[in-house]
Amino acid sequence: MAKLKVGLFGLGTVGEGIIKVVANARNANAEIKKICVRDSSKQRNVKVDPALITEDRYEILNDPEINLIVEVINDPEAAYEIVTEALKQGKPVVSGSKTMLARHLPELIELQKKNKVSLLYDASSCGSIPVIRNLEEYYDNDLLLEVKGILNGSSNYILSRVFDHNENYEDALQTAIRLGFAEADPSFDIEGYDSLYKLIIITVHALGVYVDPEKIFTYGITHISDFDINIAKEKRVKIKLVAQVVKISDSRFTMFVMPEFVRKSRYIYNVDDEYNGVVIRGEGYDRQFMFGKGAGSLPTASSILSDMVAHRHGYKYGYKKMNFEDTPEYTTDVLLKVYVRYKETPIPELLPFHSIQERYNSLNVNYVVGEINLKDLINYKDVLMKEDVFIVNFSRFFEDRDD
Repeated sequence: MAKLKVGLFGLGTVGEGIIKVVANARNANAEIKKICVRDSSKQRNVKVDPALITEDRYEILNDPEINLIVEVINDPEAAYEIVTEALKQGKPVVSGSKTMLARHLPELIELQKKNKVSLLYDASSCGSIPVIRNLEEYYDNDLLLEVKGILNGSSNYILSRVFDHNENYEDALQTAIRLGFAEADPSFDIEGYDSLYKLIIITVHALGVYVDPEKIFTYGITHISDFDINIAKEKRVKIKLVAQVVKISDSRFTMFVMPEFVRKSRYIYNVDDEYNGVVIRGEGYDRQFMFGKGAGSLPTASSILSDMVAHRHGYKYGYKKMNFEDTPEYTTDVLLKVYVRYKETPIPELLPFHSIQERYNSLNVNYVVGEINLKDLINYKDVLMKEDVFIVNFSRFFEDRDD
């Protein structure tokens, strides 16, 4: 097999990890030939020959000797430009850019087909956990019912500090930032968008359907309060930020990202710290559970390396489920049971609940537990985003199968 001569875009946390894992991989038969960065004068945490560094992307894209592009940059628009140009030139790509992929996946799939070239991205959707390739190869049939889990390590680390170490939310958030588990601006993680983009990519491989990010209800943990945490502890559950895609019939599925009350009997209850956990459910095999580090330099770089080696052996995604005769249709016409805490915003009057099963009122805080349609949560998202409001989902799908 020909040696992999790699053009690497990005030398941040993951890029530095790639340098390390490629150097230590005895059987990868890979060489980093050129590295494109935004600032070549920046100090790095790995030793790299300065001659390999460039700020000109075309030194890589137009180099005929480079036979694999590896892209791990933080700018989704630049990533899109690099990946599309590489595919148009017939250069295969390995990418870790979840935002770029989730926004442009249909176009990128067509580019792969048109130019007979592969784009691999297992690292984009759970770091070291090989979710995408498993959905493509092992679960390559229409028996799959649900993919659900904790897809963001930053928010999970924060909630672990809250529930397992009794820290308050703000202290836990600052600890996560200080230790590098969350960015200085953590909004992408704690507002649920990191989980959302991963879920979109997962859904393409799970059910063969692409759903635009704007159509999916996404709600994070930004407004969680001590009151919500105490309610969860009283119920002997944890609050986790959960992403899920679930078939509600043979012809329909739904998906959303939001906090959930998680009971001890659930696999994801003990997924703590910066780890991710994914439950895959099917007709014949019930539940399969995958657990591992969902982010970080070496875990993500190891997944990138796995895709590099897979490419070297001729592997491509088949997108088999997109060619099924009856792919399910996305719907938000689904009844959920939710807890909504509020102070001044008149939630029971503003939200069109189908029913309210529990109601609590006091001088400083109020909450309701009731049933509401998912499409109404989307329509009233501006109300739910008020600073005095927080919403948590009660798990309802397949409850009869789990206990």
